[in-house]
Amino acid sequence: MIPNSLMPALFIPHGGGPCFFMDWDPPETWEEMAAYLKGLGAALPRKPQAIVVVSAHWEEKEFTVTTNSAPDLIYDYYGFPDHTYQIKYPAAGAPDLAGRICGLLEKSGIPVRADAERGFDHGVFIPLKLMFPAADIPIVQLSLKHGLDPAAHMAAGRSLAPLRREDVLIVGSGMSYHNLKRFFRGHDPASDIFDRWLTETVTAETAPRAQRLLVWSDAPAAREAHPRAEHLLPLMVAAGAAEGGDGTVDFHGHVNGIALSGYRFA
Repeated sequence: MIPNSLMPALFIPHGGGPCFFMDWDPPETWEEMAAYLKGLGAALPRKPQAIVVVSAHWEEKEFTVTTNSAPDLIYDYYGFPDHTYQIKYPAAGAPDLAGRICGLLEKSGIPVRADAERGFDHGVFIPLKLMFPAADIPIVQLSLKHGLDPAAHMAAGRSLAPLRREDVLIVGSGMSYHNLKRFFRGHDPASDIFDRWLTETVTAETAPRAQRLLVWSDAPAAREAHPRAEHLLPLMVAAGAAEGGDGTVDFHGHVNGIALSGYRFA
């Protein structure tokens, strides 16, 4: 049975490492973003049957899909308090869904590999622990593709669009600004400039949105906001999965004076 409203596709900010599970000075540094992520589950039309996550922290030569039914966690952050390496998120994998994803990509002529060993990196388990703390929704992770070509990632998202009719939530997990050399220096005007451009782009009509995203690196302050594109490319997958749907701002806030946004594609 096809639900009367499609599951949206999301681009979420996943913070910095295990930032939501440790103390900060000032204490409220990540509170606004954490509150947004905690409220996302209730803001969906229904509880998802499964989740596909594209994280900024996994790149492969070809698009690659996790097929592990009981994935471990990859604590791929460094120099944080000991307790952050004890965080648990025992969500199951979804091998059948992984196979369907492979089939959809192959049908579109997109090479894809399966990985039966890899677990979930922190771009998956850290935000989802806030979004769905019960860890009772199966998850498949899809990698980025080396080269970080916007068109390739948008095409991959377009291939996954049928999953939204099956109540599968597609999540691009990254950051709308990711320049670590500047992040903790305080306010960076480049974050405001690029954030305005990105919001104008996401909320534009579908065709202009796609055209603008394909040339994102030409945007004002683009390379100041993203010296490398891996934290922005998950947005391309989400946008491709909802081609034809409206794009809206789901979150806008500041961390240490840096403008950050999250988006929803209907």
